[in-house]
Parts: sequence; C-alpha cells; structure tokens
Amino acid sequence: MSAPCWFIRSAARSLSRQSSATAPLCWRLLGPGSANSRRSMASKRQMDHLERTASNYRQNALYPAQVCGIVDESETVKRLRLAVHPDFSFKAGQWVDFFIPGVEKVGGFSMCSSPGLLQREGVVELAVKYTTHPPAHWIHTVCAVGSRVAMRVGGNFYFDPLPSDPSADLLLVAGGVGINPLYSILLHTSDLLHLSRSSGGRDHRIGSAHLCYSAKNTQELLFKSSIVEKCGEFPDKFSCNFHVTQQRAEVEPRLQPFVQSGRITEEELQAKVDPQRTLCYLCGPPPMIEAISNTLTGLGLPKDRILFEKWW
Repeated sequence: MSAPCWFIRSAARSLSRQSSATAPLCWRLLGPGSANSRRSMASKRQMDHLERTASNYRQNALYPAQVCGIVDESETVKRLRLAVHPDFSFKAGQWVDFFIPGVEKVGGFSMCSSPGLLQREGVVELAVKYTTHPPAHWIHTVCAVGSRVAMRVGGNFYFDPLPSDPSADLLLVAGGVGINPLYSILLHTSDLLHLSRSSGGRDHRIGSAHLCYSAKNTQELLFKSSIVEKCGEFPDKFSCNFHVTQQRAEVEPRLQPFVQSGRITEEELQAKVDPQRTLCYLCGPPPMIEAISNTLTGLGLPKDRILFEKWW
C-alpha cells in the first residue's frame, strides 16, 4: 500500500519555506526524547550504530521524512519508501541515521534506491531485516504509511564517479542484507549508462559490473527480479551470480541460470579481477568481508581498490 508521495513532497516544500532552518522542524518531529537518542551509548554486548560509525562522514542536516509505501521484500525484510525534504541528497552506497519519535535507539540503514529515483520522484527506499533491535522492530511492528521519522545521511562507502573519471569495472560482493548499498550502486550505474547512451558517450565512461550475492536461499535474495532484469537490459555490461547455501526448494526456472549452490569461490572472483581496472565494493557480515578481502588481495587487487562496509 502507498500514499500519494507527491502530496508529501509538496508539504515538505511548504514546511521548508515556513522555517528559516531545517533543524527546528526536525526537533519538533522527533520530540523531546531525541537528544537522549543522540547520546545513547553502546551496550556491553552490541555497539550502538552511532558509536560504531562515529568516525564516518556525516552530513550536518537532519531531514524530516514520511513513509509513503511499505512492501514485504521477503519473509523477513520490509521495504520502505519515504518522501523526503527537497534538500535531502545522498550518494549511491551511503546510509542514514534513522530517528524514530519515541524510540531511544537510532537506527542505521543503507539506502537501497538510487540517487536518480530521488531526483525523479523525491523518494528514497530502505530494506530492513527483522531483528529485536528497537529501530528494526519498530519498522516491522509499528511503522505504517504516514509514519514520520527523521534521517541524516552518512558513510564513506559510495560510488559517485565524475564524468572525467576513467572507466572502472565494478565487482560487487554482497552477503545477506549487505545487498542494500550494492543494489543502490547497481541502480546508479544503470542510470549512468542510460545517461551515457543518451549523450552518445559524452558523459560518464562506464565499465562493467558483476554482482556476487550470497544468501541462505532464493527467498532471501532481495531484489533478485530487478537484478536479473538489469542483466537482461545491459547484457554487455551487467552480470550476476546468486549463491545459496541452504537451498531446499527447487529453484525457479527464471533464476536457474544465475544460481549456484555454495559460497562465493576464489575462482569466480579471479575471473573478475583486473588489478588495473577492477573496483570492488563489499558489504556483509564481518567474517565474510575479511575472507573475501584477503582473497582479493591474494589475487593482486590493490587494497585501495577494495572498499567495504561491515554490518553487524
């Protein structure tokens, strides 16, 4: 179900004109408990998002947002569409601090949409897996169309090439919900390819993109239909392998050409690594990231061409 996002965007624009600064609006939206949220500390068992990302880049502005769509991306993941303030901006791969009125803990969720969707429709999307962590629990049990939150963009993990940058071949390696920022990067690359083609190649010089995506089973592979469609739309540019480690049901025929049983292998990575051209983005559980990073450096890929984001 969805709400009219255009109406929410119009309201956001009118609010921005009424206020001399965004901050007072956000404080009203968040309520008096938000100051405590900013200062919430990590428990002994699990580090808090704000503490874990304290050294990362963050925008100064905190923007209001309103939920205008919710769908079940899988049995355990909900996908939110949020109408945002007209000044909101982000780079493909970045995340948001997610402030919820009445919830002390601050969430941290990567965008799974492209900057192009924000420009076209004034919305961003998040895909959030169910956990008992308060922000994720709120999204799965309380959040509804019309719910109001606030968001602040952060993160040093992004893909934002300039038209003058040399062409690079992307290797995207995802584990579980670590697909979110990489899907944003894949969609952004698709948008840049469309731009390049419409300009006759005068804009960005885009290389290829290969996605290695590992999950327990095909039900847990988020965005799989869209990813397959992108590979069909740009067969000379995009390719992907879905790796499933606990698949019991029969794989759908349309997915069979892309699905492999077992974990991502060194052989697959080696076939996609060119030390001069490959730029690798990794996102997933820390043990997986460390193992893949070690494999890639062993294959000769320089460390400064291996970018990663670890999600706990």
